[in-house]
Amino acid sequence: MKAAVLTGGGDCPGLNAVIRAVVRTIHNAGGETIGLIEGWRGAIEANFVPLNAMETDEILPRGGTILGSSRTNPYKNPELVDQVAANFATLGLDALVAIGGDDTLGVASKLYNDHKLPTVGVPKTIDNDLSSTDFTFGFDTCLNTVMDAVDKLRTTAESHRRVMVVEVMGRHAGWITCFSGIACAADAILVPERETDLDAVCELLKRRRASGKPYGIVMVSEGAKLKGEGLVTKAAKKDEFGHVMLGGIGSRVAEVIGERTGIETREVTLGHLQRGGSPSAYDRVLATRLGIHAARLALKGDFGKMVALRGLKIVAVPLAEAVGEMRTLSEDFLDEASEFLR
Repeated sequence: MKAAVLTGGGDCPGLNAVIRAVVRTIHNAGGETIGLIEGWRGAIEANFVPLNAMETDEILPRGGTILGSSRTNPYKNPELVDQVAANFATLGLDALVAIGGDDTLGVASKLYNDHKLPTVGVPKTIDNDLSSTDFTFGFDTCLNTVMDAVDKLRTTAESHRRVMVVEVMGRHAGWITCFSGIACAADAILVPERETDLDAVCELLKRRRASGKPYGIVMVSEGAKLKGEGLVTKAAKKDEFGHVMLGGIGSRVAEVIGERTGIETREVTLGHLQRGGSPSAYDRVLATRLGIHAARLALKGDFGKMVALRGLKIVAVPLAEAVGEMRTLSEDFLDEASEFLR
């Protein structure tokens, strides 16, 4: 077998662990693997590098992706889709393992359905918002990065008697915000799943100040909606997949809290810091397991599938069912978090 692997969309801790596992599993079966450079751009341009088991053996702890990534979408132009299919034949590929989020896997699904290209998907996002899988690799590392940053911010917030508003990623799902808020003992958690009344947040912060807590931590999702204002963004720009580029709500929340409470308030946007760094032990193991099972699907010829975590098991689900539907934060987690947000 000759297989290709690509990483698309935003980078994420654990990508290299998946690449390593795919290469090793196919190598053990007597096959060879190439890496397409910069996601679907590499598939369009037939830009690749050979990958072998020895050279990829030590990439496990590295963050990012050795193959590079992009948000290139071949379906923006029918000619580009035809080019991907033609390059597939030219390169003599028997399988393609696409590692990415909803957009990257959406392209893989369409290529399988429209052109019968033998694709397999591996779910990737720090946002943890992909349907059909319980957790995605990169999420745990992201949470630890946010927790470490907020623990540091807590010391300066307490010293200066301030409220710190921390804006985190997650787009339109509040997984990162809620989980990191629980882990960091936040005073308020603003998620996209529930519209936020800032008057209620301000009253809570004032009550806690009056009861003796000299500082506050407010976790805000970049996609949270404010009562009376809706979604807050810096600019109405969109990426190549048509998604609004979020960010800026943290500044607005900090401004309102400062005005309505009289408490000195500062805002910190963690931004792409959340994507970087070496993957946690959990993400290394999960990414490795997903890579092994994705390669096994390719070797069996079971295409048009995505590997997913269900409980403790890795299972295969149809790509068509796994993409296109965002998995928002479960109400159960919000209910549990609410015990500390009163």
